[in-house]
Amino acid sequence: MAWQTVGEPSRSPYGEEVTDVPARQALAPFVVTLSPYELGADGVHRGLPSSTVSITIPEADSLEIGWPGRPGSRERFRAVVAGLHLDAAELRQVGGTRGVWLTLSPVGAGALLGVPASALAGQVADLADVVPAMADLPERVAACRSWPERRAVVESALLAGGTRHTGGEELRATLAALSGAGRVQEAARILGCSRRHLSGTVRRELGVTPKEYQRLLRFETARGGLVDAARAGAVSLAAVAVASGFADQAHFTREWRVMAGCTPTEWLRAEGLTA
Repeated sequence: MAWQTVGEPSRSPYGEEVTDVPARQALAPFVVTLSPYELGADGVHRGLPSSTVSITIPEADSLEIGWPGRPGSRERFRAVVAGLHLDAAELRQVGGTRGVWLTLSPVGAGALLGVPASALAGQVADLADVVPAMADLPERVAACRSWPERRAVVESALLAGGTRHTGGEELRATLAALSGAGRVQEAARILGCSRRHLSGTVRRELGVTPKEYQRLLRFETARGGLVDAARAGAVSLAAVAVASGFADQAHFTREWRVMAGCTPTEWLRAEGLTA
């Protein structure tokens, strides 16, 4: 689930300076993001579609997560792991609004959590159920007094798991081809395999189709473009659409509404940005 940092990027919610120092060298190939987060005053957040596996650890109490349009889907988690998903969830943090958020590449899910990303696709689960060895991680994080401490505790927990899932190099090459190619068939050609073989590999490892994975990548590119444009003070939905690979602004808006459950402009307002 994608969180969006909308405040000053150089300072954490804990009031400390935050640098963009990468995770430890051993984690760098697997960890995409490791950062503090802070929700708005009401403690509600829209968890956007994502091509990564995310782990959210609230500073206090728990997270309530529900999927709009899925009656009875709301659940409470002490710390949550979310797989790749193509629709948005609603997150409400009880008892506080801060915590630690990290995202793992699909390769990183297997290497650090010991489960393929496909096992988590389209769903959320408690961290303790996915990785029993990390059951006490929320309490250990809550006991820390600074962001560097929290980061070190999380990194140590990830490193303790080691790398347990093979096939990382092949999967990395597959995902790189899908990221660089405009069409699935083109990615198969780059990899020197059939489209059927590519589809089987991606479904087995990620739990989504190659086309769905490319759709997630395009959505994430657009999300980043929206945030950058808003922070620069000049949002052009048409420009973001073209730069992200959509046919036009109408196509972009339709896709965003389907995947995020709102328009791009509505999302910017909800995140404290203006279009």
